[in-house]
Amino acid sequence: MPSFDAVSEVDNHELTNAVDQANREVANRYDFKGSDAQFECNDNVITLHGQSEFQLEQMRDILLLKMTKRGIDIECLEVAEPEATGHRAKQAITIKQGIDQETARKIVKRVKESKLKVQAAIQGDKVRVTGKKRDDLQQLMGQLREADLGLPLQFTNLRY
Repeated sequence: MPSFDAVSEVDNHELTNAVDQANREVANRYDFKGSDAQFECNDNVITLHGQSEFQLEQMRDILLLKMTKRGIDIECLEVAEPEATGHRAKQAITIKQGIDQETARKIVKRVKESKLKVQAAIQGDKVRVTGKKRDDLQQLMGQLREADLGLPLQFTNLRY
C-alpha cells in the first residue's frame, strides 16, 4: 500500500555550512572589524554574540540569508529576545525539529477534511499517510504544502 511520512527536519550539515559562511562574512565585513562578533552552533541552538543589539540584528539578517541560500526553510527558526549585558549582547535562535503533537493533530485533521481515501497516523515526531492510490497521496502532499502550519514540511519514505 503506497505511503509517505510528513516530517519537519533541518539538514544539520547544511545548517553548519550556513553558520560557517555567516561567520566568515562577519569576520570580513568592515563594520564588524575588531568587534569580536560571531555565531556559535550547538545542537539545535545558534547563539549570536555581538557588541550591541543593532549588530545582532545585522548578524541575524546575514544568517537568514545564508540559510535561505543553502535551502533551509527559515520557518523552522524560533528567535529569542536579545540579551544585552554591558558591552556584550547575545541572542539565541532555536531550530525546531520534528512535528509536535498539536501540529500533528492539525495535519491529521486536514487529511480527514480532504475527503481523499487516505489514512493518517501520528508516529512520534512524524505523520505517516497511507492510501490505495498514488494520485491521492500526491494531491494530499500539495494540499499540505499549501497549508499554513507554522513549520516547513518535507515528505520522506515515499513508497509506491
